[in-house]
Amino acid sequence: MLIVESMSNEAVTTSEIEGEILERDSVRSSIRRQLGLVSDRRVVKPAEQGIAEVMVDVYRNFAASLDEATLFGWHQMITSGRTDLRDVGRYRTHPEPMQVVSGRAYDPKVHFESPPSSRVEAEMQRYIEWFNRTARDGAEPLPVLTRAGMAHLYFESIHPFEDGNGRVGRVIAEKVLAQSLGQPTLTAIAATILANRAAYYNALEAANKHNTITDWLAWFAGISLEAQRRTLTQVEFLIDKTKLLDRVRDALNPRQRAVLLRIVREGPEGFKGGLNAGKYTAIAKTSAATATRDLAEMVELGALHRTGERRHARYHATIPVRMVPRIEVDEDGEVVETGRKPN
Repeated sequence: MLIVESMSNEAVTTSEIEGEILERDSVRSSIRRQLGLVSDRRVVKPAEQGIAEVMVDVYRNFAASLDEATLFGWHQMITSGRTDLRDVGRYRTHPEPMQVVSGRAYDPKVHFESPPSSRVEAEMQRYIEWFNRTARDGAEPLPVLTRAGMAHLYFESIHPFEDGNGRVGRVIAEKVLAQSLGQPTLTAIAATILANRAAYYNALEAANKHNTITDWLAWFAGISLEAQRRTLTQVEFLIDKTKLLDRVRDALNPRQRAVLLRIVREGPEGFKGGLNAGKYTAIAKTSAATATRDLAEMVELGALHRTGERRHARYHATIPVRMVPRIEVDEDGEVVETGRKPN
C-alpha cells in the first residue's frame, strides 16, 4: 500500500509542477496493475499510464547504471499520447533556443536558456559518464545529496528533450537517493518541490547565472530532507488510516463506507475545505436527509469529527493532522527548521 501511494503521489505531483493535472485514481490503478496487484478495470489514459510506467521502472531498476536507452524510454513514457512533439524518445533537434519557463502560457517567465540542440548529444554523453562515475560504487563517489542536487541541476541545464525535462530530472534525483540507500525507494521530492514551486524555479535560475552552485546544493539538500519528513508523515497517515478503517468498517453502512474511503484517499490533507452534506450527497448518491443522518452517525461512531454548525458544518476523518517542517540548510551546512506547514 505504501509503495503504491508513494508512487502515485510522486507521479501526480511531478506532473502538476509542469501544469499537467492527472487523475490520481487512474495513476494508482495503473501502478497496481504493473506491480501485479489487484486493481480495478478502469480505462487509463496515456498520460496517466506513461508516468505510472516511469515510476514503476525507476523503482524496479534503481540500481542500474544510467544510459541513453533508459532516458529515451522514460521520455517515451512521459510523452505517451502526445502528438504535438517532433522528438519523442530522442534528444531534441529543433534549431530554436531551448528555454526553461514557468507561469501561464500567455505570461511566461524565462528562467534560463539551455545549450543549442547541436550540442545536446555531446553534453549528455559527458553527463551520463559523470552520473555513473559518481555513484556509490563508482570510481569517484560523491555524497548522496551533493550528487542528487548536481544530477538534477546539470540535467535541467542541458534540457535535452523537447518536453518532459522536469519530470525526467526529478526521476533522476529519486534514482540517486535510492542508489545511496541500496534499495528501491521513493521519497516525496516532487510533492515537496510542488509545495515550494516558486522557490524551485528561482533556485534553478540563480544556479544557471553563476559558476558556483553551493547555494543550489544547500537549497536542494533542504528540499530533500523536507521530502523525507513528508514521506514519514505519509507513512504515519497510512498507519492511522488503516487503524481507523479497521475500527469502524463493520459499523458503517455501504454509503458511509464509500464516503470514508473517498475522504482518506485524498491523503493527509483530506478534502479541501472539509466534507459537507452536499459533497456527501454527491458521493453517496443519496438524499440530503439521509446524508445528514449518515454524517451524524459517523460522528457518533468516531469515524468523523465535525467543525462548525448548520450550513457551515464540515466533517473530517478522525486522523491526527500532522505538520511538515520547512527544512533549510544554512551556509555552514547546518540543518535549520524554519517553520511548519500542513502536509
